Amino acid sequence: VQLQAFGGGLVQAGGSLRLSCAASGRAFSGYVVAWFRQAPGKERSFIASISGSGRTTYYADSVKGRFTVSRDNASNTVYLWMDNLIPEDTAVYYCAAKANSRNNYSTTAYNYWGQGTQVTVSS
Repeated sequence: VQLQAFGGGLVQAGGSLRLSCAASGRAFSGYVVAWFRQAPGKERSFIASISGSGRTTYYADSVKGRFTVSRDNASNTVYLWMDNLIPEDTAVYYCAAKANSRNNYSTTAYNYWGQGTQVTVSS
């Protein structure tokens, strides 16, 4: 599976962005897909994940109620809808995929990664 993340940009606090993660390869619906982010000087951290069917999602406490993850298996795309952005959301955002449902929060559990897309939130 190859992943490509895009949609980042510069937005003012309180604004919204939609990130997309486009996947190539077969059986995309069998993969859990997650979003992580990494701010300068910090470790890469879990943001959200979505099961292959799209029925099960998990979120980090820091983004609950503001971010929504969804997927369209017909187009092999996973989305991260980000609302009410705050400066602390500034980071490089990555999408990742794995074939099992274990350890969704851990970077080491994911086999496939897209390149990052920069999100910058100005105050």
